[in-house]
Amino acid sequence: MRAQPHVTITGVILAGGQGRRLHGADKGFLELAGKPLVEHIQRWLAPQVDQIIINANRNLPRYARYGVPVVEDGAAGHCGPLAGMLSAMRHAGTDYILTAPCDSPLPLRQYASRMLAALRQAGAGACVAHDGIRLQPVYVLLHRGHAPDLQNYLRGGGRAVHEWLKRHPCALADFSDQPEAFMNVNTPGHYARLKRAVESKFDVNYVDHGGEERQPAWR
Repeated sequence: MRAQPHVTITGVILAGGQGRRLHGADKGFLELAGKPLVEHIQRWLAPQVDQIIINANRNLPRYARYGVPVVEDGAAGHCGPLAGMLSAMRHAGTDYILTAPCDSPLPLRQYASRMLAALRQAGAGACVAHDGIRLQPVYVLLHRGHAPDLQNYLRGGGRAVHEWLKRHPCALADFSDQPEAFMNVNTPGHYARLKRAVESKFDVNYVDHGGEERQPAWR
């Protein structure tokens, strides 16, 4: 069997939103079990990728305390997660970016390895996660070669991630075995639900990262 070529992946924590339904709160700094959501995500995502970038448009010095590059949306600021993806692709310097929203702190096991495997099997340049019921379009693996088309889409007024992905061959990665990992915080009610779920079921300390390999699985 021919060996797969080595690739590099940057994990991107998308924290550039305005938190309108949460009265303007910066969702990355909402706390769960005494730690900001962004910290939980960094802890489970970092072991799966080569490096981490945080995409944010405010509180930049505070995000920088996590010791990773922080990039703003740039000219396409506040145009939704696609603007953050574009900025990350321009700054990452790796073959791919792998995104995770800042308001979904529960660990997604084997995230990078499953996404890359699905992408390679399909021969695509993009892959999106599927929770068994629906697509999760802000959980995507994207080749950096998509940057020019993404820029054109944003300049043309496009904003929806799922609509942009339709322009490209896109693989699906199955995460139906862990749908709870996609719980997010868009409203105060969602935040309360997440805290209840953690208190009743989940260990958010992730001491062993759910059995995740400490090095990227494709190496």
